[in-house]
Amino acid sequence: MTLSDTTRLWVYQANKPFPAQAVPEIKTTLQSFVQQWVSHNRQLKAGADVLHNRFVILMVDESQADASGCSIDSSVHFLKQLQAQYGVDLFDRMYFSYQAGDEVHTVSREEFVERYANGEINDKTLVFDTLVESKAAFDKGWLKPLSESWHARLV
Repeated sequence: MTLSDTTRLWVYQANKPFPAQAVPEIKTTLQSFVQQWVSHNRQLKAGADVLHNRFVILMVDESQADASGCSIDSSVHFLKQLQAQYGVDLFDRMYFSYQAGDEVHTVSREEFVERYANGEINDKTLVFDTLVESKAAFDKGWLKPLSESWHARLV
């Protein structure tokens, strides 16, 4: 399925990676969810993925039907079940992820600031912007240098 650049997007970041062997099952579960995801009894044109074993991406192309409060509530309910099943937290926005070489690290805000202060990460470190809200923004700048991200305000 092709989704337009204006597709609404949500990034849910786990506080720790999903077990690698569980990711195919999680992806299957996500696909089942988006295939039955509705808004006011209208099928949503939606997609989902798991990236880096820790990011759950949900997308809705609202050209067909808008994501309503009820449909968003159903996605939150679904994600809460997912996090309970796999022992992760998908709703704590005080965790930050960055890339070092080929590895992705997720740390608390305090640890992120500490790592910046001791030089372990710097303005060139690539960080994941979990606040992107559209497919175009995701494609253009989900991963960006810390100096170009909202993360820079925190260090």
